Amino acid sequence: MRSILLSRRGLLGASAAGIAAFSHRPRAFAASPALRLTAGLRTLAVNGKSASVFGITGPDGTPGLVIAPGQRFAVTLANRAGEDTIVHWHGQTPPQLQDGVAETGGTLIANGTDQGYDFAARPGTHWMHSHHGLQEQRLMAAPLIVRTAEDVRADTQEVTVLLHDFTFRDPAEIFAELGGHGGHAAAMPGMTMTESGAAPMTMGTSDPGATMDLNDIEYDAYLANDRTLADPLVVRTERGGRVRLRLINGATTTAFWIDLGALDGTLIAVDGNAVRPLAVRRFPLAQGQRADVLLDLKEAGAFPVLAQREGDRRRTGIILAAPRAQIAKVASEADSAATAVDLSLEARLAAVQPLAPRRPGVVHRIALTGTMTPYVWSIDDRTWRDHQPLVVSHGQRVEVTMVNRSRMAHPMHLHGHHFQVTALGDTRISGALRDTVLVPVNGSVTIAFDADNPGHWLFHCHNLFHMATGMMTEIVYDKAA
Repeated sequence: MRSILLSRRGLLGASAAGIAAFSHRPRAFAASPALRLTAGLRTLAVNGKSASVFGITGPDGTPGLVIAPGQRFAVTLANRAGEDTIVHWHGQTPPQLQDGVAETGGTLIANGTDQGYDFAARPGTHWMHSHHGLQEQRLMAAPLIVRTAEDVRADTQEVTVLLHDFTFRDPAEIFAELGGHGGHAAAMPGMTMTESGAAPMTMGTSDPGATMDLNDIEYDAYLANDRTLADPLVVRTERGGRVRLRLINGATTTAFWIDLGALDGTLIAVDGNAVRPLAVRRFPLAQGQRADVLLDLKEAGAFPVLAQREGDRRRTGIILAAPRAQIAKVASEADSAATAVDLSLEARLAAVQPLAPRRPGVVHRIALTGTMTPYVWSIDDRTWRDHQPLVVSHGQRVEVTMVNRSRMAHPMHLHGHHFQVTALGDTRISGALRDTVLVPVNGSVTIAFDADNPGHWLFHCHNLFHMATGMMTEIVYDKAA
């Protein structure tokens, strides 16, 4: 186990072998010139076996980036990965051409070249990942934390955890075995999937025969900051201190249940947006989503924070441990399989700053469609190659209802905006502000947002392989004349 002991005002980044292992006390930062990120290759050891993977490191050589209060996202991205890439700033709301997506006008960064970005940084727990081919599956991802002045003033130790699913296999080989093809596959080389992991489950819906498929890919390991529970990251905490967990589900296809074990947590933000404080111990986290949780460590000891794969016993995690606390080994499998990730948390969330009341100026309704055999996922039975854009007008309140007609749940992510969840099925709510929301099998979710960032914005499933076969469309509008 890797153990990290911090001083009260210390700053800790990940070691060269780790990823996103941030744990620190926030401090004030002076204005700085453009920051530098490097997309490159690295060697990672997973359960005693080495693999060549990608990584994104910041100016100090640690994974990802932390931006100070009021600091702009003034960044130079250097591509040293050995192939073309492009990086999406998940959770940020930049101008369209800086979003990091080739399909909507972004420019691929050739190996050995640099690309500059400069836009107002949106505060919160966010992340960055490749939006080209299957590079995200090979760990081309890292945290992106934008602090507020309140974060700096808080007497809180921060711990950022990036979750991922990992395979030693070539993702393209997996994709071919799944029979992946269709609307977007040509732009997503190097992906592989198999149906051996499909786990049918009976759902409690109006159709007693309805089933859902879980986990369409079998992975070799599940990672928390690049490590498994065979050798987890151990973060030493202060006796009686307070920890802010910044949890990021960067997995390619895996949804997790977060389990705080003996710790009482207070959920304070999702997807970088403040929510009314909510007591939690176990809650779902779909692909692309983030959650900020406050933990008061009133007792000394060692406390695992675990992420268990839905429909499975396997899990990963880290350990928070007081000074000199003994660390017991944590099994990599739970006693029983987790249920499917659901909307139980979503129904309890409420935004601290919800959208102002307003009638929608345009309403869209889309169906999430597709099948495991043939392996093609779509929106309204259209893949990206023949997608129908959702056209809106600048300044409108936009409402979109997503109805899941397939046998898999889909975490739907909107670029360039944050939306409010306004209905789960037929039940209207004043839910959280998010950029990614899960739409369960036989379920529907309605979201609303203001069209205040003109451009062409991807709207897609954040299961990478579903997106690759075509489950992607775009929101389109120009600036008002």
